[in-house]
Amino acid sequence: MNRASNPDFARAVRASFDSQGLMATLGARLVSVEPGRVVIELPFSQSVSQQHGLFHGGVIGAIADNSGGYAALSLMPAGSEVLTIEYKINFMKPARGQLVRATGQVVRAGKSVTVIRAEVACIDDGAVAECALMQATMMRVDRR
Repeated sequence: MNRASNPDFARAVRASFDSQGLMATLGARLVSVEPGRVVIELPFSQSVSQQHGLFHGGVIGAIADNSGGYAALSLMPAGSEVLTIEYKINFMKPARGQLVRATGQVVRAGKSVTVIRAEVACIDDGAVAECALMQATMMRVDRR
């Protein structure tokens, strides 16, 4: 079980999420914040689609990256931020439906580097299917 070192971790994650222009532009919403686990959802719209009427892969990558980054941030000391060092994403099926949900989970938290996994599910008429999987490395940085 992961333990937050910042007792105000949820507020810190929500404030950071709310300050991101990209998430606001896409229409993403922060659904759940727990120590080491964050869920972000994005409803389908024409503005997040690609030419075949599916969610665009870049949008899938963005919410997966953010869910994992915020999962990492939830375990960091107060005054910390995180930056993505690298990630790999596998698209396992076409991302179609009314909604996509990215669940970021910390795999291993270190003092300066944290490894996360993010699972992205597509929700279509109540059916839930995993459509992408990301593994990423996050770096802790101190707020200036």
